[in-house]
Amino acid sequence: MKDEIFKTPIKKQFEFDKSVASVFDDMIARSVPFYKQSSELVCELLARILAHGAKAIDLGCSTAGILLSLYQMRPDLALFGVDNSEAMLEIAAAKTAAFGAQIKFSCEDILECDFKGFDAVILNYTLQFIRPIKRAEFMRKIYENLGENGVLIFAEKLVYEDKTLSKNMIEIYENYKENQGYSKFEIAQKRKALENVLIPYTESENKTLALNAGFASVEIIFKWANFAVFMARK
Repeated sequence: MKDEIFKTPIKKQFEFDKSVASVFDDMIARSVPFYKQSSELVCELLARILAHGAKAIDLGCSTAGILLSLYQMRPDLALFGVDNSEAMLEIAAAKTAAFGAQIKFSCEDILECDFKGFDAVILNYTLQFIRPIKRAEFMRKIYENLGENGVLIFAEKLVYEDKTLSKNMIEIYENYKENQGYSKFEIAQKRKALENVLIPYTESENKTLALNAGFASVEIIFKWANFAVFMARK
């Protein structure tokens, strides 16, 4: 379905409810620049570096787009998805069944769930929705629960330390969304709905978060303006 949620005045803050879940695939494809390409890059990288039968988990998996792509490249992997939105997981399960994929899902809070011993953790535009006061502890939990030589791949929207650059990048991004068919009204409505819900960090803050949690290295593997994908190695 086409994302037209913000064509009418908003009545609440943004949340991953049934209405968002029903248009999520279209929403993220049109809202995140080069989403398809960056997701394919993540999956190809994981497909190359993970051992046969390795375990990978997507925390905040939404409709399982990345997990399904990874399954197609490496059906031998043990794949898991966690999300606290039942509506998202209903769609994920339906898509998984249609593909005949073997992916296990769990509906729970990613801050509370148990994922010990995984070889790879994916956080795809998820960390930015976690309250900043809880991010360091959560990142440490990921580090401690990853297996030896485990990897974390996380994608985030960024802010810039340079305020002028930040303003220009926001305007460029809004032009991008207009070119994807969103009106200025829809863009403004969504921005308002996401205030104090999506709280982005700078590139250096995200790297520091991972390094302080114990990761040996953290690198950017994809970036477009104020969107980036990081890989951290244990």
